[in-house]
Amino acid sequence: MPRKVLVGFGVDVDAASGWIGSLGAENSPCDVSRGMYAGEVGVPRLLKLFNKYNIKATWFIPAHSVETFPEQLAPIRDAGGHEIGLHGYTHERQTRLTVEQQKDVLDRSYEVLTKFNNGVPPKGSCAPCWDTSRENTRLLLEKGIEYDHSNMAHDSQAYYLRTDDSWTKIDYQASAETWMKPLVRGQETGLVEIPANWYLDDWPPLIFVKTSPNSHGWVNTRDVEQLWKDTFTYLYREEENFIFPITIHPDVSGRPHVLLMLERFIEWVNTHADVQWVRMIDMADEFRARVSPAAGAIMPQGLAARD
Repeated sequence: MPRKVLVGFGVDVDAASGWIGSLGAENSPCDVSRGMYAGEVGVPRLLKLFNKYNIKATWFIPAHSVETFPEQLAPIRDAGGHEIGLHGYTHERQTRLTVEQQKDVLDRSYEVLTKFNNGVPPKGSCAPCWDTSRENTRLLLEKGIEYDHSNMAHDSQAYYLRTDDSWTKIDYQASAETWMKPLVRGQETGLVEIPANWYLDDWPPLIFVKTSPNSHGWVNTRDVEQLWKDTFTYLYREEENFIFPITIHPDVSGRPHVLLMLERFIEWVNTHADVQWVRMIDMADEFRARVSPAAGAIMPQGLAARD
């Protein structure tokens, strides 16, 4: 079997919704304007970058961004080949929502993205801030979503998610016997996980957030570039086949100095044999064709398990 190295960009178009919904900036016109930059400046620049290198990406778009920037985001759809995936409505943190709120956000976002994408429904989901709730997997399965990009149990291989893992939290006021218990694995599903990875994300080192004490924004892009290259070099040496999902944001990667880093990294990756630039749905499909879900696994609605 020929070697397969699948590399791809997931673009989180949080735009104004990210600053309103997750970053404590809902009362800051300055911070919200940074989201306007993402939608009006960053998105066109990234589209130009991808077109230059003939790359088709996965764009995880909050429905709020679709309804706020319809003209700026239409070229993503109209370019052909790019994938559009779920990313909440106003970039809500799932762990702060009730189950009913989570379902309402999923239903509305699914409807908005399907209409925007000329009737083509999203097949993938990325939880805002990768802050997944315990209910998220089941909700995605019920909606017929085929893959998720929010969890981190691997860094270079897709896998099938479980639902209802359970663990016992420490209660320092109680006897230790009450909480000295192992994690219990839940039920296997047929929902593919394309693993998320903070170390392959432009956001933590390359943007400043006033409400986040560990945010940076002034890290040298060549340090980030070297981290990505080192990760890729190890995987290319040690693993016959692997995936390399990179997460970027128009707020960050739409900046000139970061765009130059992305150009250098793309050109460096392209010096390696057997590399394909793909969307995340392509990574999920390749994995599903090669690895069957466990017997009795809960499948996404409308998707049957293979024999």
